[in-house]
Amino acid sequence: MSTPHNPIEYYIEHLNLLPHPEGGFYKETFRSKGIISKNSLPDGFSGDRNFSTSIYFLLPGNTFSAIHRIHSDETWYYHAGESLELWMLCDGGSLSKVIIGPDLEKGEVMQYTVPADCWFASKSLNPNGFTLVGCQVAPGFDFEDFVLADREILVHQFPQYSEFILAFTR
Repeated sequence: MSTPHNPIEYYIEHLNLLPHPEGGFYKETFRSKGIISKNSLPDGFSGDRNFSTSIYFLLPGNTFSAIHRIHSDETWYYHAGESLELWMLCDGGSLSKVIIGPDLEKGEVMQYTVPADCWFASKSLNPNGFTLVGCQVAPGFDFEDFVLADREILVHQFPQYSEFILAFTR
């Protein structure tokens, strides 16, 4: 394969990616046929869910994936492009960051799982580049479980992280 002139446009076109509400572009690639009934799921789910789902997610370097959370665990897998900062604001108000990418000698990881109900956001390390990852969600993703952070509410809850919150909300 020759290197595409504009890899962002190349992947958007060839993977049939669409704009994602949190920022970036995505395409669902898998939705399991198996179903978990609502009464077998933890509190917070509004209905039945598939066992798991998977997407491609492309994030151009000149933008970010806004702070959001879902009720399921979400595993991110590096595929191409620049390394990605993945920020998490989890139980007890702890803020942490992991770098998803191919440079293992620098402590980067090729995959990482964000725990359910954890606020998280991401951005490519190169503002002129992009990152292409895969994301698997279990129990499966449903937009009913997707909550985009409200800047004012989150700053009120976590004033010590206002700089992070302002940088990753719209």
